[in-house]
Amino acid sequence: MAAQKINEAHEHIAKAEKCLKTSLTKWKPDYDSAASEYGKAAVCFKNAKQYEQAKDAYLKEAESHTENKTSFSFYRAIEQAGMMMKEQKKMPEAIQYIEKACMMYMENGTPDTAAMALDRAGKLIEPINLEKAVDLYQKAAGVFENEDRLRQAVELLGKASRLLVRLKRLDEATVALQKEKNMYKEIENFPMCFKKTTAQVLVHLHRADFVAADKCVRESYSLPGYSGSEDCVAMETLLQGYDEQDDDQVYRVCNSPLLKYMDNDYAKLAISLRVPGGGKKKAPAAPQGGGSATSAAAEEEDDYEGGLC
Repeated sequence: MAAQKINEAHEHIAKAEKCLKTSLTKWKPDYDSAASEYGKAAVCFKNAKQYEQAKDAYLKEAESHTENKTSFSFYRAIEQAGMMMKEQKKMPEAIQYIEKACMMYMENGTPDTAAMALDRAGKLIEPINLEKAVDLYQKAAGVFENEDRLRQAVELLGKASRLLVRLKRLDEATVALQKEKNMYKEIENFPMCFKKTTAQVLVHLHRADFVAADKCVRESYSLPGYSGSEDCVAMETLLQGYDEQDDDQVYRVCNSPLLKYMDNDYAKLAISLRVPGGGKKKAPAAPQGGGSATSAAAEEEDDYEGGLC
């Protein structure tokens, strides 16, 4: 089967080369037919898993489209060449081709196609290069935002924010989360604004910036339905526990279902959050009728609760 496809591919290449030849009766190369034949050859090579040859065929297709001024087909062929590099696990080269195609999509009035290609490129590179994936997702979000397609833009921003948290680039994550929150507010998706407030609080507390975390919650009081909501009560309780260095209270909130079932990167922030200075445990209630020894022990514990000074 593979050998048959390879033979077919070479037949298409021969036809393409013939289309490009000129003669006394044929003054101009037939670029359109050549591009079609190179495209068919590329598909045959791809089906035979001959990805390097498929890439070369797609690039020749693109070159023919350039001569024939058929822009969209040219970009498409460049993007497909990138996909062939992906099949060979040559991810940096694959992303270069796809990014090149995306920029051309943008320049020639097809921004939606560009944004979707950038999103695909981000997914491809994410397992091996988180930094590059962040860049691609943010570029794709920017394209959708410029087209006033905020729902698509905010979804991509969300991907970038989560990866920034994973990379521990928390200062940048706070900026990205605020932008997400603003977009959700603009499209009136207030429950998602609540979730983004929770994510902001966790990120700020990991940055040891209690003031910024508290400000996020206070600003969210203006969101319809936030005050008194489950999200709001949880964050107020968390901030109180953090401010009072109460380990137990912080632990209860951070291990509640509300936070444990957030996106994985934020859930990890929650379960790893510690109060500054090691925190304290609430003293157990004194037993009733415990006798003088128990009372003395309790008094002694109280004497040292605040330290030796």
